Amino acid sequence: MAGFAESIRNIWSVQELRERILYTLGILIIYRLGTHVTLPGVDAAALAQVRAQEGGGGLFGFLDMFVGGAFKQAGIFALGIMPYITASIIIQLMGAVVPYFQKLQREGEEGRRRITQLTRYGTIGITALQSIGYSINLLAGATGRAIVINSTLFTMTTVVVLTSGTAFVMWLGERISEDGIGNGISLIIMIGIIAFLPQALFNEVGMVGDNIFILLVEIGVWVLVTGSVVLISQGMRRIPVQYAKRVVGKKVQGGTTQYLPLRVNAAGVMPIIFAQSIMFIPSTIASFFPNNATMQQVGAWFSDISSLSYSALFFVVVVFFTYFYTAITVNPQEMADTMKRQGGFIPGIRPGKQTSEFIDTVLTRITLPGSLFLGLVAIFPAFAMRAGVSQGFAMFFGGTSLLILVQVTLDTLQQIESHLLMRHYDGFMKSGKMRSPRQGGGL
Repeated sequence: MAGFAESIRNIWSVQELRERILYTLGILIIYRLGTHVTLPGVDAAALAQVRAQEGGGGLFGFLDMFVGGAFKQAGIFALGIMPYITASIIIQLMGAVVPYFQKLQREGEEGRRRITQLTRYGTIGITALQSIGYSINLLAGATGRAIVINSTLFTMTTVVVLTSGTAFVMWLGERISEDGIGNGISLIIMIGIIAFLPQALFNEVGMVGDNIFILLVEIGVWVLVTGSVVLISQGMRRIPVQYAKRVVGKKVQGGTTQYLPLRVNAAGVMPIIFAQSIMFIPSTIASFFPNNATMQQVGAWFSDISSLSYSALFFVVVVFFTYFYTAITVNPQEMADTMKRQGGFIPGIRPGKQTSEFIDTVLTRITLPGSLFLGLVAIFPAFAMRAGVSQGFAMFFGGTSLLILVQVTLDTLQQIESHLLMRHYDGFMKSGKMRSPRQGGGL
């Protein structure tokens, strides 16, 4: 504990790091204030009554968590940063199949700049389309009750305000990444999720009542699950790579052994986001057919996230998307070609095709436990709810929210660690420094 307090003092003694942290906190406060500003023309009191009747589940509840409650409050940041995430995913998927985007990915800094620009354009387009649907939902209301004070030109003003709001949030995220600490987009998502934690914990305490032992057990299980997620997130398989000696002028270069780190969970949180979005589609479609008994049965089945059958299907979908997303983001052939150009080789493996096949085999094997673990994390909230944990608090026992909290926190701490080490301060872990993905970390 004394070492941790000393690390905090070291952080505060580094002027640049202190300014970056304060700058980041200031921007996050601005974002949180914006989530409580209601769209012009919306009756906030009527909206609160309608949303209370709707409940907190389904796709809208999922989106609301990512934007810190602004979605159901009809805030100017109601769509948050999610259109940017959607545009980024689309661009990333196109990079696996469209030659133009593949070329941009190989062009280095100039290509990344162009991809960033295209992602911004895509964000604006996606936000404009989503804003139209969002304004129509507000005009009608889920219960048919009008929650808009003045419907004249409401859709047009809503599209302008929501699009501007998302563009502003995107700009805030980029400012954090450039002048603050951590990944700005990820921090904005994380702060929206954390906003739900105090209320969820308060509701859980009220539900448990005087039985403090049950609450302590729940918190203990939560800590164990979080620790296991940290372990898997940091876990890697390090493949040794030998670089041959080369004579450049009068100097001898190379002749060293480095490691190619392959992450156990290379796909990160994206498989759960994909799977959860797909699992919400049937219930969302069923909501448009309130008089169809079959559609209502289908919607009810897909809405019961605590059922065993739903959990089994969700588990399978998460495993599938883990392999799918790993396949499109990690390119063994490109790794092998880069290694060959740099004069590197894996001991016992011929450069070129055999190296690519070896990397692909290793990646397939280590992705299996990673995908199974990701599937278990995805369905763990369902088991927590069946054990008596409230739905709001159970969402933090696994799934997208827990993975985002863990991975964003680790990334931010690693950046702070790097700043401390550059200035010859001890980091957070004196006995063994926190290892970044580039440094690797054996299982």
